[in-house]
Amino acid sequence: MAVKTIAVKIKNPDIKYQVIIGQANFSIWTTDNLFMTMLTTVPGIKCAVAMNEAVPKLTRVTANDPTLEKLAAENALALGASHAFVIMMENAFPINVLPHIKNHPAVCNIFVASANYLEVIVGETELGRAILGVVDGNSVTKIETAAQKKERRELAEKIGYVVE
Repeated sequence: MAVKTIAVKIKNPDIKYQVIIGQANFSIWTTDNLFMTMLTTVPGIKCAVAMNEAVPKLTRVTANDPTLEKLAAENALALGASHAFVIMMENAFPINVLPHIKNHPAVCNIFVASANYLEVIVGETELGRAILGVVDGNSVTKIETAAQKKERRELAEKIGYVVE
């Protein structure tokens, strides 16, 4: 059996939104339930949850923002992998919601949580598609300097995360 691999670019205009891509089951319930999890975790969050269902071969979507709804649905459909979900959000960061998403009883795996340029590596067989991995941003080329480490820690502290 041959496996074809492709790279699917995730649409995220101007890298404006945070994106979470994962895999779960029971999409008739999970799509809405993940959406409710997002809303109850971060007040004021704007988000969309799109999830692919194996039967009847469609993308389900729930959102409170039409732009995010369109992006999440288009990205999930482009992936085409059954049981894959795409969450697009603003007014929150993945760190705010990931523990709740990971603990959801239907969630099997989280592939990425990022606002970088993303390419999802998808494998395709006669049966269908599967997410093999995610390219998250550009390749790194060097190790941070002491000055860059200081800048990183100052930024973390500025947004409320103290290291030392």
